[in-house]
Amino acid sequence: MKRFWKEVGVEQRGAGWAIRLDGRAVRTPARAALAVPTERLAEAIAEEWRGVGDTIEPRMMRLTGLANAAIDRVNPDRQAFAEGLARYAQADLACYRADGPRELVARQEQEWDSLLAWARRRYDVDFATTSGLMHVAQPGATVERLAHAVAALDAFRLAGLSPLVTIGGSLVAALAVEEKAMTPAQAWDAVSLDDRWQLERWGADAEAEATLGIRRRDFLAAASFLELVS
Repeated sequence: MKRFWKEVGVEQRGAGWAIRLDGRAVRTPARAALAVPTERLAEAIAEEWRGVGDTIEPRMMRLTGLANAAIDRVNPDRQAFAEGLARYAQADLACYRADGPRELVARQEQEWDSLLAWARRRYDVDFATTSGLMHVAQPGATVERLAHAVAALDAFRLAGLSPLVTIGGSLVAALAVEEKAMTPAQAWDAVSLDDRWQLERWGADAEAEATLGIRRRDFLAAASFLELVS
């Protein structure tokens, strides 16, 4: 779609904030009003619309996309969406370690042991870890308490949490970002450790580097969304 507006504004609407183009309310793909819970998020989304060139590139408007998802996808059945994310507690990336080489094992221990230690303290849970790809069952209390933490989040926080979980493969790292126990950059370093190791070990690969760069961009955009919702 070509750009048709000149002015982008933000307007308080009840308990939220709406984005307006030439005075008209922006709507989601499902035709709901694009209204967000904080003025900071509304202003950031407005900046995305101000930055549009001649045509709209939806993939480049990541905050707008996450807000649309919160309204159109998450809010209609927040509980079911939360349950889907909570399933990642059963197979968190940080619980699956390499058999070798030793340098990779050591780096995983350094990054992932501290992540699991935080979750143990925060949620009073424990984790089973394993070497290799064979599934290891997590304690029932762990799965239940992490699911409870996810279920307590509102639609906008769930929308921001979702890419952190699905891109990184770690519910624990995503919750650490949401609770500000870890910076987005630290979390990305943790969840991308294996991919970066492969690039270091086997040398530069343009396609792999590009794919990793896109994942990093989307991961950090979701973390920014969570920060702006707070």
